[in-house]
Amino acid sequence: MLDILLRRQQGPFLVDLALVAGSGTTALFGPSGSGKSSVINMVAGLSRPDSGHVTVEGKVLFDSSAKVDVSPERRRLGYVFQDARLFPHLSVHGNLTFGMNRLAAAERRIGFESVVEVLGIGHLLDRRPAKLSGGEKQRVAIGRALLASPRILLMDEPLAALDSSRKAELLPFIAKLSRQFAIPILYVSHSMDEVLRLADTLVLMDDGKAAAVGAVEELLSRTDLRPLTGRYEAGAVVRATIAGHDSTYGDTMLAFAGGVLQVGKTDLPVGTKVRVRIHARDVAIAVDPPSRISMRNALPTVVKSVTPAEDWLVDVMLECGGSDIWAQITASAQASLALRPGMHVTALIKAATITRGDLAEQ
Repeated sequence: MLDILLRRQQGPFLVDLALVAGSGTTALFGPSGSGKSSVINMVAGLSRPDSGHVTVEGKVLFDSSAKVDVSPERRRLGYVFQDARLFPHLSVHGNLTFGMNRLAAAERRIGFESVVEVLGIGHLLDRRPAKLSGGEKQRVAIGRALLASPRILLMDEPLAALDSSRKAELLPFIAKLSRQFAIPILYVSHSMDEVLRLADTLVLMDDGKAAAVGAVEELLSRTDLRPLTGRYEAGAVVRATIAGHDSTYGDTMLAFAGGVLQVGKTDLPVGTKVRVRIHARDVAIAVDPPSRISMRNALPTVVKSVTPAEDWLVDVMLECGGSDIWAQITASAQASLALRPGMHVTALIKAATITRGDLAEQ
């Protein structure tokens, strides 16, 4: 568990954060300058809070009132930066074992072979960093941090320097880490795609403070938090299970409380539990039952609320078998449809709008 209370004045900017997070991955999300990296650096001991405390897995690393301030190298934290920072003169094997070799055998909780297997880097062990791609370098950096058997893994935008294809390559590896190695992760990002795929707990940062803390599906579904989550990220996150794959047309079927969703093909096995993001802008509403349409998903729903949003838009919350789905329509569409709470309508969602990036394994 991570228990932090941090206060630090940085010129005119004040970081003032209280957070208690359990196991799994906790994501600090916010724009540049919101205080994310300042927080993670104080946890790491790279900068000192003016007051507060940092406790990781029951170990007090900093406490201003008790005058405890453990040096960074003694905190037993793994830190993965935006750039891999590998030792250029060492092979991949040498980089991986650098921290591990400095631990007593009894302190090595994470095995070399398991890390190599999970990160898929067995074929790289004899290479030097100069011969690795950006994604491969980051995998090695993650492996090196893990093999130091840290109390917590700190990741400060580890995908920021990678192109989209390298990010897609690395995300599945990061998603496995917390559960595979039973280690808490504090993850800094300004990408909601990464947060959806990786986080169990989301911390929305704003001006040095935690504006909201909670489950990803809860915070992304709150319209009052859109200034922080992003206008185009508005929507709902529902829990579902991979129900099957259509080998003829390449679709994947997801079973959830409101029925079955047809989405783009994924490589996840049947039975996998996932979180699914459905953008509000991708949901259309039909008052009359539709017929012969290209949209593959036509879900029976009940209108729960109709709320004017910014500019010319209207937010409509729909209840679908116990799950809430948001739709964002124009004010002119609302004037035509006259939607009101209690109305039975059909939510229409194109299968092509829900891709692998909108699914997160649970």
